Amino acid sequence: MKSEINYIAVEGVIGAGKTSLLRKLQVRLNATMILENHDENPFLAKFYKNRKRYAFQTQMFFLISRYKQLEDLNQESIFSEFSVADYIFEKDLLFAYLNLDKEELRLYNEIFPKLAQNLRKPDLVIYLRADVERLLANIRKRHRSYEIDIDEQYISDLYDMYNEYFLRYNQTPLLIVNSTEIDFVNNEDDFEELYEQIFRQDRTRIEYFHPEGKALL
Repeated sequence: MKSEINYIAVEGVIGAGKTSLLRKLQVRLNATMILENHDENPFLAKFYKNRKRYAFQTQMFFLISRYKQLEDLNQESIFSEFSVADYIFEKDLLFAYLNLDKEELRLYNEIFPKLAQNLRKPDLVIYLRADVERLLANIRKRHRSYEIDIDEQYISDLYDMYNEYFLRYNQTPLLIVNSTEIDFVNNEDDFEELYEQIFRQDRTRIEYFHPEGKALL
């Protein structure tokens, strides 16, 4: 299967369904899959209990981890035509601006650009846009121990930040998906409709995917 889209990044707030979509794409495309190492971050559970105290340690762990994963992408893609990731590197910047204080952010901003300039950009970014109620329901349903202390206001703040960021996003082609009203995990028709949208030949720079007959966000 030849395509101009070989590297896909799926983005969205915590609980939007990124990993679920990624796993289905990985199976369909026999793709190299890049997943964030949440379970390996020793500060994450502490961060959700005390964001101010553990923000910098948590952020720096993710920054280095994400960089190492994406730096390895070119080597890994030699063995697979397709690569799929459940984040873009710029995601790290969003979380930094939300969570770090002024001095921490100053230090962070000295490091981030030097790492970002060396990384390959996705051929397509898929932004899964789900409302806060759905995000919280998904988070609670998956019972991850380090997410027990996530509060609704934090998810709401992330939701606003993501929407603002992708409203202005212009670095790569972008597909915005209403993931509140689509069930690509349990409904094969929804997944097939989304899959066709991803590989459309007449793609414009920014597109919106909303399944027919479903309510708008």
